[in-house]
Amino acid sequence: MIRIATLHSRTRGKAGSTRPYLTEAPDWVPMEASEVETLIVNLYKQGQSQARIGLILKDQYGVPSIQLVTGKKLVEILKENEVAARYPEDLISLIRRAMQLRNHLGENKKDLSGKAGLQRIESKIYRLAAYYKKNGVLPSDWRYRPESASVLLR
Repeated sequence: MIRIATLHSRTRGKAGSTRPYLTEAPDWVPMEASEVETLIVNLYKQGQSQARIGLILKDQYGVPSIQLVTGKKLVEILKENEVAARYPEDLISLIRRAMQLRNHLGENKKDLSGKAGLQRIESKIYRLAAYYKKNGVLPSDWRYRPESASVLLR
């Protein structure tokens, strides 16, 4: 077995369980595809994140997989209903963390571990942005600029 070190941490190996291989929704799923789609749009309009919507559907509504029930991914459903965010959620959350850490470092100039943490976060932002540019999610001329990052979060 090959062990892969987790990015920027001291742990080794892969953790977590694998989902069972399924090609269609189980019989016990209580909702239809159209009901799930309207619920996703309503939850997103209420301000829930995409990850939180998946948890809510699983825990409160008994939907094990959005893709098995609807045949589409959550982001695709949001784009079809024209409510999807302009930028991917994971990129925005990393930019938010970097901004908070920059504000902290403005007040605490000698926090060297904070500076190292900011470098790690920003390297993740650059790598993720390169991936999204390559796959056409972000425009090819998009750049992360720390001084103008607050504009992205509006």
